[in-house]
Amino acid sequence: MTATTATGGTTLSRTLRSYSYWSYQYRRIWRASLATGFLTPALFLAAMGLGLGSLVNRHGASAARLGGVTYLQFIAPGLMAAAAMQMAAIEGAFPVMGGIKWIRTYHAMLATPLRVTDVLYGHLLWMATRVALVSTIFLGVMAAFGAPRSPEVIAAVPVAVLTGMAMAAPVAAFTATRETDQPLIAVFRFVVIPMFLFSGTFFPITQLPGWLRPLAYVTPLWHGVALSRALSLGNAAVAASVGHAAYLAGCIALGVIVGRRTFRRRLAA
Repeated sequence: MTATTATGGTTLSRTLRSYSYWSYQYRRIWRASLATGFLTPALFLAAMGLGLGSLVNRHGASAARLGGVTYLQFIAPGLMAAAAMQMAAIEGAFPVMGGIKWIRTYHAMLATPLRVTDVLYGHLLWMATRVALVSTIFLGVMAAFGAPRSPEVIAAVPVAVLTGMAMAAPVAAFTATRETDQPLIAVFRFVVIPMFLFSGTFFPITQLPGWLRPLAYVTPLWHGVALSRALSLGNAAVAASVGHAAYLAGCIALGVIVGRRTFRRRLAA
């Protein structure tokens, strides 16, 4: 991303120009966005971690299935990864459709020295920034609830970014192939929501039927949840952590590679 071209500077500088558009647009909504970013995890942790958790914690057998931790400590890092995944999926879907079809922001960018890959990289970089911001707020709320058991939980923020971008990049690549938002709604209905429910956020994967577990293990969210939870509980093993991070990085790389093709096919024609 640092190669210099005949016009327009390096790829990095052009990517940052594309990125600056999205950051400028965000200035209009940052207050509401931050308020939502704070309220959402606070409500989730209060309702699921404390409310539902009070019922789960009454039964010793249930606590044993969670590894001897409270339900709040179990669910909080999972919700953080899941929130990152959901927000990134939304960012990879509707703003991208807006850039291509509804507002045609991408076409306006391409009227400048920016190239298609600059537009894609800049937008993906902005999505990562949004996920990092929301995840940092989520971590602060988790700390206020007393959910983390280890200072290693700080590393859960970059893990949440990896988890989010493992969804955002493939979804953005897919969005570039669509003419309407109806397929995107199907993606959320049949992919994002089931992943949210069955990837280990609310209960251990071992509680799923045997035939369903392999499907959960291949989802990027399960890797994000498992790694975030291990960091929050202070029992992250090096080999497993590297494996989870590598899987998420592979999903991102695949999404970027496919996205470069679909964006070029759609915007450079």
